[in-house]
Amino acid sequence: MGKISQDHSKLDSDSVAEAIRLLVETDPSIKVKSIIAEVQSRFNYTISYRKKMPGSIVQIETRPLYNGNEEAHSIRAFRHCKPLVQVDGTHIYEKYKGTLLVDVAQDGNQNIVPVAFALVEGETTDAWHFFLRNLQMHVVRRDGVGMISDQHESIQAVVNRSGVDWQPPRAWWMFCIRHIGSNFLRAFKIPHLQKLVVNIGYSRTTEEYNINYKRLEERGKAYARWCDAFGFRHWVLAFNEGHQWGHMTTNFVECINSVLKGARNLLVLALIRATYYRLNEFFTRKSIETQNASVLDLLTPYLHNSG
Repeated sequence: MGKISQDHSKLDSDSVAEAIRLLVETDPSIKVKSIIAEVQSRFNYTISYRKKMPGSIVQIETRPLYNGNEEAHSIRAFRHCKPLVQVDGTHIYEKYKGTLLVDVAQDGNQNIVPVAFALVEGETTDAWHFFLRNLQMHVVRRDGVGMISDQHESIQAVVNRSGVDWQPPRAWWMFCIRHIGSNFLRAFKIPHLQKLVVNIGYSRTTEEYNINYKRLEERGKAYARWCDAFGFRHWVLAFNEGHQWGHMTTNFVECINSVLKGARNLLVLALIRATYYRLNEFFTRKSIETQNASVLDLLTPYLHNSG
């Protein structure tokens, strides 16, 4: 069979669907590259991963962020949280490309509160600018809020681009100490010094910082200069004026990612639905646990007195 032209109109989506139907029915998680290989084998034609079907219609439904005077739940919830957010991005798995950006906070009872999600093409500067700009416009609207993230260059570019919006006194940007430790280990491959770098980040007083920093500098000035490049205000507890609230990592986001485990290899609509229902289940369970704890608190004096 001769090779079919790449603009061949007769090999439409119906023909391709019929050719691969049994493959997909047998293995719904089949890789896109396997489908491409099957079509190439049968028709001597290479279909494009990003090929759109002619005549496709895309309908997008949106709703206002505000319903009359009622604000979205995440906006109201953040008012009762610590003035601190943790942001991170995680890859969409398998054949569906893109990145899920997540912002998470914590309330006064130590409960994790998901605040915002965004599906973007990747951790680009434009994507992070879109996410952080809307986050600050609609949710993080008070001054003095801390933000913990990794040291992604795109976030750095956004912080610099947005002027005072994500800089003191409007906001405080701080680095996840686990990422700093991992980057140090990747750069120098010295595990015991990695622990010292982490200890520097956890220093709660200037004196403690000076002691730990001197220990690192004595082992090599190159290690200390590497740490200097970040600016100690971004990662050392002693110098962020309490805006880190004792938190040093983006572990809140990782907890939410564990709730959403397995959902990130779904179609976009299914991913959104799974996010909604899993978080709803998560909050319902937490609400029941809180109610049970409240009942126990009421009974505790009686139980103690009965003895």
